[in-house]
Order: sequence, then C-alpha cells, then structure tokens
Amino acid sequence: MMGKLKETQQKIEDTKKRLDTVLIDEQSADGLLKVTLTANRKVKSISIDDSLLEDKEQLEDYLVVTLNKAIERATRVNEQELDAVAKMDMPMIPGMDNLFK
Repeated sequence: MMGKLKETQQKIEDTKKRLDTVLIDEQSADGLLKVTLTANRKVKSISIDDSLLEDKEQLEDYLVVTLNKAIERATRVNEQELDAVAKMDMPMIPGMDNLFK
C-alpha cells in the first residue's frame, strides 16, 4: 500500500509540473485586456490596449475582473486534474471515499 501511495504522490507531482504548461486565456468583455495564466495560476502574459492606459482606475478595474476570472478558470482546471489523478490511483480505504467528493 505504501508503494501505491508513493506512486500516486509522484503522479500528482508530475501532474503539477504538466499544469505549468497548460495555458488559460481570458479577456475583458470588450477584448481590450487579455491575460494568460498557467493552470497553476502563474501569470504568463498581460496584453493591454492603449486606450486603457488613459484611465488608471478603469485599467485597475479591468485587471481585477479579468485576472479573477482567469484565476477561477485555472483553479477549476487544476483541481479537476489533480482530483482525477488522486481518485484514479488511491487505494480504497474505508471512510476515505468522502474526501474526494
């Protein structure tokens, strides 16, 4: 059983590394701001239309909304992938099945 747990732990670590290569793109409703994050929620790029540079407060609002949407999507992808690996390889231990719901 310990070998299976170590194998599962390694698969989870491998999945985390792979999620660094999974990119999540998000943009504002009008497309003036675009962000790209990894599924591990690391910002890879931000693209800002020049028109947003004229209004600092508007740009800040755009950044908050768009980054939060991207982080939510990245979190969902991250959790789904890691849950799938954990469920697939975890030995059935009585009472543990509620942990993955």
